Amino acid sequence: MQTPYELLGGDPGVRALADEFYRVMAQREEAADIRKMHGQDLGPVSEKLYMFLSGWLGGDNLYLKKYGTVCLSSPHARYAIGEAERDQWLACMQQALLNIGASEELQTMLREPLFNLADLMRNKD
Repeated sequence: MQTPYELLGGDPGVRALADEFYRVMAQREEAADIRKMHGQDLGPVSEKLYMFLSGWLGGDNLYLKKYGTVCLSSPHARYAIGEAERDQWLACMQQALLNIGASEELQTMLREPLFNLADLMRNKD
């Protein structure tokens, strides 16, 4: 069985997903709340997402190698993240997966883990 990393096409696919996620987020009116949580330049956060996803999806642990930890709750703690923000993030990720041509197999494989990941960031009701 292939890892999600392999199903995405390795490093280029993971980078494409991270870049597309932030492109979708910047364009979707319904993602305005989470877009406000990011700076003007989405390049740095896209790079961090790419590095995180690389390891999380089964590839090289780029984020861990650079930052020494993969604690996601600390960097997100300063933002009010509830169900609405979680769902905005998930909608953007689902659209990004569609836009880059991710297989149905991969989308199904990632549905629950992505929900769990996004839900861990919630810090408000």
